[in-house]
Amino acid sequence: MAGNFYRVQCPDCDNEQVVFGKASTTVNCAVCGTTLATPTGGDAEIHGEVVETVERRSAEA
Repeated sequence: MAGNFYRVQCPDCDNEQVVFGKASTTVNCAVCGTTLATPTGGDAEIHGEVVETVERRSAEA
């Protein structure tokens, strides 16, 4: 039940923001308010460009 954190670039204002890959709520850009991620019940749908994986987490028992 692990998820990753991604640095996502906003398609409208080029702001970069860290987003959880399994976000359970809508994530908006802190600068312009554009939607960066929407929940889907599993992995979130990312609407901007993923610049990098900030923290990769694996499911370990």
